[in-house]
Amino acid sequence: MPKRVLTGTVVSDKTDKTIVVKVERKVKHPLYGKIIRRSKKYHAHDETNSFKEGETVRIEETAPISKLKTWKVLGRVDTHKAPEASTEA
Repeated sequence: MPKRVLTGTVVSDKTDKTIVVKVERKVKHPLYGKIIRRSKKYHAHDETNSFKEGETVRIEETAPISKLKTWKVLGRVDTHKAPEASTEA
């Protein structure tokens, strides 16, 4: 079975080698049909303490590392990337 990979925002980096990542998803309400946001927080392993609050990261499911940690950080998602400039004259 493949490991799940999720993308979310770091909401806490206070603990050593651990970050808390908030993952949001949009679901349709079963009765009213309105699109609503649901979120969940995951504790992820950050070996080098390199990820800071507010960054967007990708996390991957792993074997349990501790009581709460079953995810590890894969890397940053570059959300501030500038669009490619066209060279047409």
